[in-house]
Amino acid sequence: MNIELLGGTSSRLYKLVAPLVMSAAVLRQNNNYPYKTSVRHEWLVALEDDGKTVKGFFPIERRDGYAYINNYYVSAETEEELLDAFIDKALTLYAPTCPLVAVVHSHHIEIFQEKGFSIEREWKLYVKMKYMRNNGTVS
Repeated sequence: MNIELLGGTSSRLYKLVAPLVMSAAVLRQNNNYPYKTSVRHEWLVALEDDGKTVKGFFPIERRDGYAYINNYYVSAETEEELLDAFIDKALTLYAPTCPLVAVVHSHHIEIFQEKGFSIEREWKLYVKMKYMRNNGTVS
C-alpha cells in the first residue's frame, strides 16, 4: 500500500476518488453526506501497489490556521490499518506547523485517541477531536 498526497482540485484526485465518492454504499457509510473538496484541501489517498486501486482517502482542509480532517473513507475490512497509516501521515505532514482538528465517526474514536487526539465536542454520529502534543499544548 502507498499513500499519495494530492491537491484538492488535481485531475488525478478526481480520477482516483470519483468512483468511490459517487458510490451509494460509500455515501451511506458517510451518512449520505456528500464529499467536498477545494483548493484549500489536500487528500491523502491510499492506493494498492498497482497505483490505481483506491483503498481509502483522508481529506484535510487548511483553514483558520488549522488542518481539518473531515469526511474520510476507509473500507470496513481495513479500517484500523488505514486509519493508523492516515493519521500517522497527517501528523507527520501537519502537526509540526499547525493544530489538527478531526471530525471522527463515533466508532473510530479509540483509534484517534491512541494517536493523541482528545474529544472536544460530541454529536450523535460524530465527535470533534483535536490533536495535542505530550506537553499539553496544541500541536
